[in-house]
Amino acid sequence: MTEFVGVRDMARWIAETGVENAIDGIARYVEQDFRQWQALDKTPRVASHTSFGVIELMPVSDSRTYAFKYVNGHPSNPARGFQTVTAFGALADVSNGYPIFLAEMTLLTALRTAATSAVAAAALARPDCRRLALIGAGSQAEFQALAMRGALGIEHVAVWDIDQAASAKVQRNLEPLGFTVTIASSGQEAVRGADVVTTCTADKALATVLPAAWVEPGMHINAIGGDCPGKTELDPAILRDAGVFVEFTPQTRIEGEIQVMEPDFPVTELWEVITGRRAGRTSADQVTVFDSVGFAAEDLSALRYVRDAVRGTPWVDHIDLVAEPDDPKDLFGMVTALSPLPA
Repeated sequence: MTEFVGVRDMARWIAETGVENAIDGIARYVEQDFRQWQALDKTPRVASHTSFGVIELMPVSDSRTYAFKYVNGHPSNPARGFQTVTAFGALADVSNGYPIFLAEMTLLTALRTAATSAVAAAALARPDCRRLALIGAGSQAEFQALAMRGALGIEHVAVWDIDQAASAKVQRNLEPLGFTVTIASSGQEAVRGADVVTTCTADKALATVLPAAWVEPGMHINAIGGDCPGKTELDPAILRDAGVFVEFTPQTRIEGEIQVMEPDFPVTELWEVITGRRAGRTSADQVTVFDSVGFAAEDLSALRYVRDAVRGTPWVDHIDLVAEPDDPKDLFGMVTALSPLPA
């Protein structure tokens, strides 16, 4: 039987665990997997693009477990009553190929994206950070704020979104959790004086939501919204003057902020910083950019963490997903054994 966590059980598990605790737990697994980066079997995600959006498969494997995630990105969905992003994922046992764990990943992807941002911020941002600016107040916003509090202790948040109701939603959700939230009147006002700037907008366009003129010395920019070809958020001038860090370079060159740069534009992969192979931030005044598009290794981390956390709890079910005939060579017999007897 395959272990299964559906939407309701995932939400209940997160509520029981606490969002911050779940992000922190996934972040630990993400860091572990970044430390074994060279041992992972990696490939850029497989994407199917249409005028509506994108549908992607994200595979990865280590020597024990294979993982994949199915995920969509449809920016026009909220106007039609649908979510922009939905997802599910699976783990399989490499030794026999059997799927061993299946889970919803719409909620889980929000947690793992925030967890990866936390890992990057802990490695790249200044340790004295106190103020976060959120450019974009959609589904990721609250998770990102909680991740920055866990990684850096940030409790002051300025938020800007063209949708004022979305900004109000972020304030309404975060203030009871102990944050001081300011709804800015413009993106420039939100960014002014920020130590960390997270860009998390949904428009599928080569946009500039963060001009270079707004960037201040020492900022860490957590760019998580540029995640498909033809979609960016940063002024390219920011990239030229900053230290740029990515997950998996071949994928980021297709989908990230650096898609608009020359093919040999220099970047550092985050695992290299975490393992000490290369430097992260080199000075207090340096601007650092985490050009995050989301990578399958992070889904492997998130799925493994949830699987380990829910085992033996009410939040996991078991589903009959794999055909297992008594005789492994007699699959047909499973059907005939249930066929009605001839009259």
